Order: sequence, then structure tokens, then C-alpha cells
Amino acid sequence: MKISRKIAGALALSAAAAVVLAGCTSRNDPGQTAEPGATDGASTEDLTIAFVPKLQGIPYFEAMNTGGQQAAEELGFEWLYQGPTTADAAAQADIVRSFIQQGVDVLFVAPNDPNSMAPLLEEAQAAGIHVATTDTDAPDSVREVFVNQASVDGIGEALTDTLLEAMGGSGQYAIVSCGETAANLNAWIEVQEAYTASEYPDAEIVDIVYAGEDQAAATQMATDLMNSHPDLTGLVGECTSSAPGVAQAVEDAGRTGEVFTVGLGTPQSMLPYLESGSSSGSILWDVEALGYLTGWAGVQLATDGDLGDLSGVDNEALAEAEYDESTGVLLLGPPTVFTAENAGDYDY
Repeated sequence: MKISRKIAGALALSAAAAVVLAGCTSRNDPGQTAEPGATDGASTEDLTIAFVPKLQGIPYFEAMNTGGQQAAEELGFEWLYQGPTTADAAAQADIVRSFIQQGVDVLFVAPNDPNSMAPLLEEAQAAGIHVATTDTDAPDSVREVFVNQASVDGIGEALTDTLLEAMGGSGQYAIVSCGETAANLNAWIEVQEAYTASEYPDAEIVDIVYAGEDQAAATQMATDLMNSHPDLTGLVGECTSSAPGVAQAVEDAGRTGEVFTVGLGTPQSMLPYLESGSSSGSILWDVEALGYLTGWAGVQLATDGDLGDLSGVDNEALAEAEYDESTGVLLLGPPTVFTAENAGDYDY
């Protein structure tokens, strides 16, 4: 397995750190401590940091898991990773309860339903666990920090610009989103709606549908949208399962070059579609770096470290990360537009 070029240049990891194993843990040898400056020299050998993704087994969250494992190898803590096998809020809640019962030190969640997750985060905090969100926020909860992959405006505007450039600046397009209650997806869609109206007056969003985290469902919904809107010339896949799903629908319909697609897809899953032209661009970020930043932030929470000081972190992929104390948001950086030229540089 090749290492993402962004991380490979900055990290010297053992081969085991690059193995993606669902539900696995990673720990340094006993007695190791964090790198100088990363945790103020505090020992992390008994520290457990758990991450509950929206869905286990898809490339996106497995890449986050790889990044978390890399952080564990570097900083010497135990990384626990488990998520539901379907994007189900109730199943995710059961896993969160299990980690609360285990008494982990830090609990990160990418909530499928932020509102229903909020009481569980409060329960975890009452049990003495540091609670935080990553990838998807639960802003009306007791979370201590949200590790954010990119700004809401940055993602929404990049999706819109990339698609409308392919569409020639005008026309009808539709959005195939995933979970109806996912805070990050809904926030990006709000930006797309406003930005399209203000910057592309000759373009129009004609429909928004929700496919869960099901790629096959996204393909079917995109097909239905093309059939029900004969003038449709654009499709957005709002998550890493719907992005390849909408591109596949265009290929299946033989409409590559007529209906343009963009989405939030992982580089490897989108590479065939980028090369064929059925996708005009994939808007994302370094997902492994997001997992690494999540693990690092967990160490800071557990050791009363400074979330705003990444000077002790030797990781080029985190060079643009910044912390806003007023909102409790730790931002990875700006989004990346993946194309046929650069998507092959990443291993997820």
C-alpha cells in the first residue's frame, strides 16, 4: 500500500501503521510519550481515544482510521475504531454507549444524527470522558472541539464552481445527498443554493434527493433525476458514496459529455470516472490527515494541551490547520479538487 504523498513526506512510520483493519487498535511500545511539544511532554501510554464514524467499511472512513492509527504510532496512545455497518443513528448510538461503558478517555463521533447524538455526548461527559466531533459536527451538544475537514463555504463554493465550469455557467442541476440529518451535508447544500443564486443566475438547482450512504441507491436516484428532468445537465454527489454513484449513472445512460457531475468522492473511487470524463472533479481533502488531526486533538484534550499550537507536529499535511477558540473548531484547511491528473497520488 502506498502512502499519501502529503503524509509520506512528513511521517516515518512502520509498515503496520499503514494497514487498514476495521475495529483495530494501535499503540506504541509501553513507556513511549508524545513528541516534544505535541502534548507538553505528558505520557500517553495509557490513553485510549475512540472514534465512531457514520459508517464503517467505506473508503472514506477507513482512510480516516489509517490516519488515526498513524497518529497513535507517532504519539503513543491507543486508537479504537468502530462504526455501524449501515448509516443508522440508532446503531451508531449503541456503539457510543459501548465506548462509554468501556470508559475510554476521549470519544470522537461523526454523528449520523447530531440531535439524537447530543444526549449521549452529555452522558459520556458526565462519565468523565472528553467528547468531541470530527468530520460532522453536533453544534448543539457538549462537544469540546469539532475537527473540521474544510470550511463550509469553501466546500460548497468549490462544488458549485467546478460543476458550473463544466456546464458552461448555466443550466439545471440536481443534488444527490446522503443522510437527511447530516449537519455537514446540509450546510454545504445551503451554501450551494445561495452561491448558485448569487454567482450563476442562469443556473438552477431543480431537486435534492437523499440516498443514505448507499452508492447503488445514488446511481438509481441520479438515473431517475435524468429521466424526470430532461433538461438536466448537472449532478452533484454530496458524499463519498453518492459521488461515484451519480457518475456511474451518467456512464450507464451513455450521457458522458452531456450531463456533468462533481462530488465529494475519495480519489481512488473517483479516478475511473475522472479519467472517463463522467466526473468533472472531486472536492475533498486529505482524509488520512483528518484522521491524524483527530487523534492529535484527542491527545490535547486528554492532556490539557493547546489545540492552537501545532508547532510540535512534524506533518506537512497539517500545515494549514488552525483552531478557533471561540467556536471550538479545529480546521484542517482548504478543500482539494481532485482531477484525473492528481487523484492517482492518493491511496484511498
